Amino acid sequence: MISFLIIFTLAVGLYMAWNIGANDAANSMATSYGSKALTLRQIIIIAGILEFLGAVLYGKRVTHTIAKGIVPIESLPAELVAIGALSAILSAGLWITLATYYHLPVSTTHSAVGAMLGFGLATASQRLISLNNINWAVMYKIVASWIVSPIFGAFMAFLIFTFIRMIIFEKFDVEAVEHVFRYLQVGTACYVAFAHGSNDVANAIAPVAAALGYIGVETPVWLLVLGGIGIAVGIATWGYRVIETVGKRITELTPTRGFSAEFATATTVIIASSLGMPISTTHTLVGSVIGVGLAGGLASVDLSVVRRIVASWLLTVPVAAGLTIAIYTVMVVLI
Repeated sequence: MISFLIIFTLAVGLYMAWNIGANDAANSMATSYGSKALTLRQIIIIAGILEFLGAVLYGKRVTHTIAKGIVPIESLPAELVAIGALSAILSAGLWITLATYYHLPVSTTHSAVGAMLGFGLATASQRLISLNNINWAVMYKIVASWIVSPIFGAFMAFLIFTFIRMIIFEKFDVEAVEHVFRYLQVGTACYVAFAHGSNDVANAIAPVAAALGYIGVETPVWLLVLGGIGIAVGIATWGYRVIETVGKRITELTPTRGFSAEFATATTVIIASSLGMPISTTHTLVGSVIGVGLAGGLASVDLSVVRRIVASWLLTVPVAAGLTIAIYTVMVVLI
């Protein structure tokens, strides 16, 4: 039974990684699509390669935070950890699939963290741990980062685009500047894709690492490779669904605006990855896109789209946690 659980957990981990690619591809490439700097085919190729490299080369630190930082899994029986991790990945994946179907850029980080919290609450209800054993300090820190990251991204993107508009546009022809930034944006798109892979691969791989017993040790490279492959396949197959929402529906994007949003997003995410902090790339990019939109005035931002996106964000943690509790409860009874 344990071997079946391991195989099934790996399969569901790959499914979760596919979901990350399908939904979060928008985070790295939507602005390039919106500004017409890259075609959809080019996006699929570039994002797939850079996301994979980010996951494999720089994805270990955040994986540890999600795997062990929230629930004290080392104090639980190994079989229950395997069941709980499987429940967490499956519930997060199902929610993201639903969101992607409706073209909503939800946070895969929210989903993974909410799902692991649901596992902790389920074991607390069994009196295997107490609620105090859940590392609420880490949880609060993560939640705070979800609030800070879009604000920081919006502020940085606003400043970058304002600088471009006030300094560069004043000295050079606007059309010529936009043409140059069309090429520069390809570089920032690669920067975001690498940063995203480094931070968000943990959302799929961390619960798998916990289920396989990689607690307190370095996450094996082959697990990061598995996650990177899943993300790349997700981008290639279903990534287009969310790209249009972020790239075209929030605000009108030009190469200079896209460059500003992407550079601000990637910088924020890379800093967070270095600190081992699983921030939401979705929140950061959407905040950055809003930031460049606000640089052109509030009327430049479609607030109805923003409200719809924020509503899906607010649902993510409770839905992922609730689904995990339900799946975990059923699996414990069956197994």
